[in-house]
Amino acid sequence: MDVVAIARWQFGITTVYHFLLVPLTIGMGPALVFMQWRWLRTGDDRWYRMTRFWGKVYLINFIMGVATGIVQEFQFGLAWSEYSRFVGDVFGAPLAMEALLAFFVESTFLGLWIFGWQRLPRRLHLLALTLAAGASVLSAYFIIVANSWMQHPVGVALVHGHPVMTDVWAVLTNNTALVAFSHTIAGSAGVAGGFLLGIGWYQLWRRRQEGIDTVGADGRVVPGEDPAQPGRDRLDHRVWINTLRVGAVVAVLGFGAVAITGDAQGKLLFQQQPLKMASAEAACETGTSFSVLAVGDVSSASCANVTNLIEIPAVLSFLANGDFTTPVRGVNELIPQYQREYGRTLPTGSIYGSRSGQAIDYQPDMTVTYWGFRIMIGFGAIAAFAALVALWLTRKGTVPASKPLMRLALFGILAPFGANAAGWIFTEMGRQPFVVAPNPTGVDGLHLFTAAAVSPGVTAGELITSLVSFAALYGALLVVEVFLIARTVRGGVAAVVPELEPPAPADREDDVLAFAY
Repeated sequence: MDVVAIARWQFGITTVYHFLLVPLTIGMGPALVFMQWRWLRTGDDRWYRMTRFWGKVYLINFIMGVATGIVQEFQFGLAWSEYSRFVGDVFGAPLAMEALLAFFVESTFLGLWIFGWQRLPRRLHLLALTLAAGASVLSAYFIIVANSWMQHPVGVALVHGHPVMTDVWAVLTNNTALVAFSHTIAGSAGVAGGFLLGIGWYQLWRRRQEGIDTVGADGRVVPGEDPAQPGRDRLDHRVWINTLRVGAVVAVLGFGAVAITGDAQGKLLFQQQPLKMASAEAACETGTSFSVLAVGDVSSASCANVTNLIEIPAVLSFLANGDFTTPVRGVNELIPQYQREYGRTLPTGSIYGSRSGQAIDYQPDMTVTYWGFRIMIGFGAIAAFAALVALWLTRKGTVPASKPLMRLALFGILAPFGANAAGWIFTEMGRQPFVVAPNPTGVDGLHLFTAAAVSPGVTAGELITSLVSFAALYGALLVVEVFLIARTVRGGVAAVVPELEPPAPADREDDVLAFAY
């Protein structure tokens, strides 16, 4: 019934759930802009249909993302008030910019795009979508600026024990923020690409199962039509083969960028949070070898029981330093250094409560950091490889008739989501026991232990009640999200393109919210 542990579980569950929706919105926005731009440029109706269909999916996900993200602000004030007091002077600027410059722009122009069909000139309509998508990327940047300051505080002075911003430009251009932002955008592109690929594969497989498309003697697709089903024409085939191949290309490029930006981020982390990276590699002793597989008790404070079964010499040194010879400090060397610099026990004070004087465990949970790091890389590599395979298998215009392959393509949608979630769990849990990690080259004494960040008046019972309530609510929202997207996907293009819908009943009263039904 530890208050800190329950508060961390609550924030972790709600944040990870929220971030399942965020990368799809960020990645889908530019893809949607590209589709509408191609329609405006070429006049080809396949791009119009793609824009309408994926626009509907984008809106469903955006709305759910907004609903689940609102909870974060309440948790800052209710469960983490001491944290909010500590970081408030710094966080005020990027969070205000996120709300005023990004979210308001995003929601305003997205509204214009939703209601602007047949009302706005086509170029202005495309501009509205472009601004909305760009604002979502800008919103992510400001949020990552705030998070990166917790990872690597810069641009502040310590006044009476609290950080006061002295250089907003240093905060906005924090090197941690720049690499984390580029890494996040690349990961979001991978998520969107995998989503397009999986849905496109499913729709092409359906057309083959229903006998609409056939395969000729040369192995190439022969698109057909089904007059009984609105929208199931030859153009529909072009919609889905384009969707699949665009998604595959976006996924490959996205995960290629993930590898490049991830390498840059890793090198920074070895400098800024060396214990996090040493735990991620199960590097108990100082050396240069990269651990491919470790066994033993990798729980916190048990590094001595870890055995690396498979190691690659010199690779860890390259990941950390860009060469093959410089040793990387291990956990057993780093922990005594942390104890000397930041103390062996928590300070005494009212914000620590009964935790005052407790011994500090500086080693992050190695199970989470070690496997989280590998799950992130593994799922990303699987998704990139699957995209390359999909490009090869669809080179003749359709997908194989295999049902297991179709299911694999649909389940493959989850891999990029898993990689993103694992990456953030590793990033946040690897920072423990700090909620604001110390900057090795920054202001002395500028850090905040997680044990000091919790609201002093909150009780375990209150946190458990809200934790259960949020988990139940988010579970219900997950069901709604999956149901709405699944229904949209099953309906296909005809369900979202007004020109393909069956005539409405004479007594039906149309309204501007018809797009939502």
